[in-house]
Amino acid sequence: MEIGDFQRFFEEKYGKRDRERGVSATFMWFIEEVGELATGLSGDDMENKKEEFADVLAWLCTLANISGVDLEEAVEKYTKNDVEGFK
Repeated sequence: MEIGDFQRFFEEKYGKRDRERGVSATFMWFIEEVGELATGLSGDDMENKKEEFADVLAWLCTLANISGVDLEEAVEKYTKNDVEGFK
């Protein structure tokens, strides 16, 4: 599945509810999931790590949807240009 398909899945299934929740509350859910990922990364449970990565990606897609950001377009800065250096 491509990122755009994944993002559209969340828009179609949860878009109305996500917009009602709003950016601030959705961002808090996202941050909670990032915290759970941080905890998962410190352990050896690969299934938990996969689950937490999936949750973070899902909430990122939700944030992008309610903010009007197409993630496939956004990541073109890495895929269409000559990216040099590291952060």
